[in-house]
Amino acid sequence: MTIAIVDGYSTGAALAARLHRLGVPCTHILSQPDNHDFLRRAFDPDHYTRDHGFVPDLGNLADLLRHDGTTHVVGGSESGVTTAEALSHALDLPTNTPEQSAARRDKNLMAAAVRAAGLATPRTYLAASPATAAQWFATSGLAEAVVKPLASAGSDGVRFCRTPADVHNATRTVLDTRNIFGQPNTTALVQERLVGTEYYINTVTLGGRHKVAETWRYTKQIRPGAGPVYDYEEPVPAYTTEARLLRAYTFAVLDALGIRNSPAHTEVMLTATGPVLIETGARLGGATSPAVVEQHCGMSQTALAAAALATPKDFDDFDDRHLTWTGTLRNVEFINHRAGHADRAAMIQAAALPSAVEVCPAVDHGDLLRPTTDLLSTPGYLYLAAESKARVERDYLTLRQWERDGLHTGGLPIPVGSAGP
Repeated sequence: MTIAIVDGYSTGAALAARLHRLGVPCTHILSQPDNHDFLRRAFDPDHYTRDHGFVPDLGNLADLLRHDGTTHVVGGSESGVTTAEALSHALDLPTNTPEQSAARRDKNLMAAAVRAAGLATPRTYLAASPATAAQWFATSGLAEAVVKPLASAGSDGVRFCRTPADVHNATRTVLDTRNIFGQPNTTALVQERLVGTEYYINTVTLGGRHKVAETWRYTKQIRPGAGPVYDYEEPVPAYTTEARLLRAYTFAVLDALGIRNSPAHTEVMLTATGPVLIETGARLGGATSPAVVEQHCGMSQTALAAAALATPKDFDDFDDRHLTWTGTLRNVEFINHRAGHADRAAMIQAAALPSAVEVCPAVDHGDLLRPTTDLLSTPGYLYLAAESKARVERDYLTLRQWERDGLHTGGLPIPVGSAGP
């Protein structure tokens, strides 16, 4: 058994580490010559027996993987999904259906495929110019819209708009830039802004059988002139009504998108009329520490994905309908308010909070920081956990005050002891 991972970044790096600990040899592939620093920083070459790098000819790359005895090809991050699926088809290995391949990356085609399956999706318009985007919004009757790139990740380029002028400007910004993967944005997606509570559902599918590894509830901040800023997420027990409703809806979405053999990260808004798809990625969810998630929730998507690849019986034996968690767990994204250089003392200070269990920096000491406007500009994240929800809330509020005081760029934080017992 040899597993090839395409773009082993983000949680793909955690998957490689898990397989390495299981004694499963892995090789690495690049989907393009270079990738965003945001993606590359988690990569660990020690978890691979071979790194093929970027091989532009798919046929030559397939021959290399065949020679390696490759049994699975998986995307380590969003950027690697298309290449992983193409290689799997070339090698006749388990993967997702080819017919819906484009719909798993193109958010406009995604919404159309899910809508065709009779599932709720937001009203959507594909805009090739700022003028047509603004015109569509002006005649749509919508109070608000979301403008974003057609194929990207991590809240890259996402903007909320209330007026045709807002839509025009946001669309122009998208069309004038490249997405996180370095690809030019030739169109922009304009969608109805959904109202409700947002969740993400991390699943793993093996042979068409879907299982939920994690369900989390989002809390986001909306800041003037910025996209949605990730605030924190909390896990949702599987026995709750909301988790059961989201599970059934998500499984139907995965079927509509032809997801047969892969992890998936699905974002859903639970509205007054029921769940509505935001988007799905046929890959592992990002910004997570699987060890912390497993300790407090019993399972992680990374562990379940590794089981599907290396020990399928463990996947079969896992019952996703009885997942719960112990105490209070909160995954908090750092929010930087001041331009400056990253100060390593910020991570040390955050780690000293009484309920902090793991700090995950996304920057190095001395890196240039700008104020956080999206997931790409956050300095990292940390997990808070305690039996008492009040303890977690106090530490969260303390952290946010420190950040307003300039924590990440060398401000002087309030001593930990002043946060209270």
